[in-house]
Amino acid sequence: MGPATARRIVERFGNDTLEVFKFYPKKLAEVKGISEDRAEEIAAEFNEKWGLWQIVEFLEKFGIGPSNSKKIYDKLGANAVEKIEDNPYILVDIAYGVDFFKIDKIAINLGIEINSFERIKAGIKYALLLASYNGNTCVEEKVLINFVKDKLNASEEYIEENLISLKASDEIVLESRDDETDWYYLKPLYTAEKNVAERIYMMNRSKNVKHIDNFEKELAKQEKSLEIILSEKQREALKGVNENNVSIITGGPGTGKTTIIKSLIDIYKSKKKKVVLCAPTGRAAKKMSEATGEEAKTIHRLLEIGKIDDDRLSNVDADFKPIDADVIVIDEMSMVDIFIMNYITKAIYLGTKLVLVGDSNQLPSVGAGSVLKDLIESNTIPTVNLDKIFRQAAKSDIIVNAHKVNNGEMFVDKKEREESNNDFFYINEQNVEKIVSQIVSLSTGRLSKYGDYDFSKDIQVLTPTKKGALGTKELNRVLQENINPEKEGKKERKYGDITFREGDRVMQVKNNYDIFWDREIDGFYETGTGVFNGEFGKIEKIDNEEKQIKIEFDDGKIAWYMFSELEQLELAYAITIHKSQGSEFNVVIMALPQAAPMLLTKNLLYTGITRAKKLLIIFGSGNVVKYMINNSDSKKRNTGLKYKLINILK
Repeated sequence: MGPATARRIVERFGNDTLEVFKFYPKKLAEVKGISEDRAEEIAAEFNEKWGLWQIVEFLEKFGIGPSNSKKIYDKLGANAVEKIEDNPYILVDIAYGVDFFKIDKIAINLGIEINSFERIKAGIKYALLLASYNGNTCVEEKVLINFVKDKLNASEEYIEENLISLKASDEIVLESRDDETDWYYLKPLYTAEKNVAERIYMMNRSKNVKHIDNFEKELAKQEKSLEIILSEKQREALKGVNENNVSIITGGPGTGKTTIIKSLIDIYKSKKKKVVLCAPTGRAAKKMSEATGEEAKTIHRLLEIGKIDDDRLSNVDADFKPIDADVIVIDEMSMVDIFIMNYITKAIYLGTKLVLVGDSNQLPSVGAGSVLKDLIESNTIPTVNLDKIFRQAAKSDIIVNAHKVNNGEMFVDKKEREESNNDFFYINEQNVEKIVSQIVSLSTGRLSKYGDYDFSKDIQVLTPTKKGALGTKELNRVLQENINPEKEGKKERKYGDITFREGDRVMQVKNNYDIFWDREIDGFYETGTGVFNGEFGKIEKIDNEEKQIKIEFDDGKIAWYMFSELEQLELAYAITIHKSQGSEFNVVIMALPQAAPMLLTKNLLYTGITRAKKLLIIFGSGNVVKYMINNSDSKKRNTGLKYKLINILK
């Protein structure tokens, strides 16, 4: 039922509402808009869901929200509460992101022993799960034992016994490597790595059925048609695609990756071959489409992944409909984690060419794994690293400085530049109030002399952190106040500590596969479901009566959100650099405050710089910038894909 009907029911029956649903359903027909037949339907559905509602209330004390509660109810059934009371640790296996230590405290209060098998097994699995949240696929044995021993105050003897038991039940896997180190995996993470390594090996070994003869001749035609001269590295990359079933093309901005993709499309299409383009996010796919003039899909849409991606640990062995293509090109490969790579390799026919394009110096994937880096470092896949900046691109201070940062050097001195687009400005400032004032000024019209820039369409503020005066939360509040202030007649809705207002720029921050949307493009009306993490939109209308918000997304989709669904949205005047990956903006204004060292890394700065297309303005103290440029020790991820690729024949 809608919120208006629900409200009328509660207004009519007050504290007796639940009693009416359960025992006197016909009384619901006393409420305007509910017939007797509808009253019985509503009551029947209520009683069917009563078990779910009970578990929602029960799980609140474990710090588990409604969406995870439904998942737990679906898995454990009507007796979920009793099963959890018998062994609260089963929640670690079912609910993503649970607080193990809250569960542990309740379990001990229920009388579960410190060294009980249930407790230590759950502690081991939680430690491996926690490592995966930080990007690792595995944990070294001694580190794992010490973590569990320290956090659970458990005996090492019992931990080792439980490791043996978990291996025997096939819940975890031990990988003993050539360097005499032992690594533990959750079984699904091990399986994902093993699947990828085996499929890549098989693809590489398969017959090259899509090979084009007289390829040099095709390259000459391509140069003539595009009126360009391909560099040696570009020619090498294109030949590599022709000679191999799997190939990697990597390089920074301005090094010619897009020219290679366009040439590749033209050559293979001229031979009646089907080329499929895809990228990890909607914005990255849109960028790929704009650069090539060809349709590019998100990997999720291409594979029709749907909800299985929200339960990756249970769906690692899922099968996918094979992709109908002769050549598949994946852009922004640095964003692809081990689970997505597992899905991709399962969906490719042997003989189809796979071309992986990316920049290994950008931030790694949000999910577990270090796929692009591991593939390159394994030296098992032909890789071309584009390191030459083309003359046109070399005029851009954005591109030149991106490469400077990547090489561990400070920003270029403009006096040394003969030719420059004047598209990069660094303001050495550490006073936070001055930086905020400058950001507001630049976001509200001061950039007009540089171009006709509209904030909602062209400008994006980036920062490494969510916290502090230069974090996303505070910057969003200040920018909203100045760009879209409170006004009589302009409706708003508070959710948590965020006030959403008509006209606000927002971002979807989690996948919603079920939400309905419609849009009109070139006179054609289209409907569908699904809005995904990272999509930007604008609040068009807030309906306080029906408790809904209407959002138009940048690609024209229009969707309505219930007020109860607003946890899926955040204000997007300012976003973190992590959230910007895979996107490009005409203008980027970047704040670099003092923050946790793990956030102030070279690849974070490099990623932020490479988000700007036409203009980049950076604020921050020289000390912070120098620290980031020199901090190339981004947290190393513990993975085993490289090892598996190298040792696949052993």
